[in-house]
Amino acid sequence: MGMVMVRCPQTGRAIPTGIRTDRESFRRSVVFFGRTRCPICQSDHAWFAPEAWVHEPSGSRHHSATSWKV
Repeated sequence: MGMVMVRCPQTGRAIPTGIRTDRESFRRSVVFFGRTRCPICQSDHAWFAPEAWVHEPSGSRHHSATSWKV
């Protein structure tokens, strides 16, 4: 299991969304919009699922928006 991550548009840093899943389940999920409170800039960020990726503690590379398959 990993954490769905997005980039803070103000800082460009990766932030957790609070959604836990595995890469394959996230890849198969319906495309959706989300909203996340950023712990870095203290703002709410709206995001679109293809912009997100699953970070798993194994240290392997994340799936970027360009690898999203619907």
